[in-house]
Amino acid sequence: MKKIISPSILSADFMNLESEIEAVKKAGADWIHIDVMDGHFVPNISIGVPVVKSIRKKTNLFLDTHLMIENPEKYIEAFAKAGSDLITFHYEACSEKVDEVINLIKSFNKKVGISIKPNTNASVLLPYLDKIDLVLIMTVEPGFGGQEFIHDCAMKIPYIKENATESLIIQVDGGINNLTAKICTSLGANSLVAGSYIYNSNDYQKAIESLM
Repeated sequence: MKKIISPSILSADFMNLESEIEAVKKAGADWIHIDVMDGHFVPNISIGVPVVKSIRKKTNLFLDTHLMIENPEKYIEAFAKAGSDLITFHYEACSEKVDEVINLIKSFNKKVGISIKPNTNASVLLPYLDKIDLVLIMTVEPGFGGQEFIHDCAMKIPYIKENATESLIIQVDGGINNLTAKICTSLGANSLVAGSYIYNSNDYQKAIESLM
């Protein structure tokens, strides 16, 4: 499977978001990663439904929406209708109703992802691997960009790969750069989220190519 590079717009210049998205598209980005934070599940507030809706009007790139929010089931419909192509929610936010959230996302004909925080054991995902399209392994504590990669978290990648179908996308987010990207892909990851590494670089294309 081709590696999917999904730049996180959390690190983009929000005054020029349309041009920032177009720039990474021209530089070879496959998806756009949209970090949604509510200030409760994680200690930060970021993008909401109106921004996703606006982005959808301006790009045909695949919108990879990562919900770092409590009670994600309450917001699935809004993000689906806003134009998200894939909606990833956190296991920790709804551990008692994971199947319900999966089915809700599927009801809107969207792809489904589940994410886990660094301290969550990957084994909690085993019952769901054949029901979803993507697993997102966080290699930093979710909430802020620019954090340092937690190497121990990368060891969840081969565990997931060993127990998943070949079609499952294994995505990694947190501290991704040209060095940590190689660690993750060597272990079996096939999608990488990078925010500050790409958007803080002087050459978006060179930065993206260094992750492949």
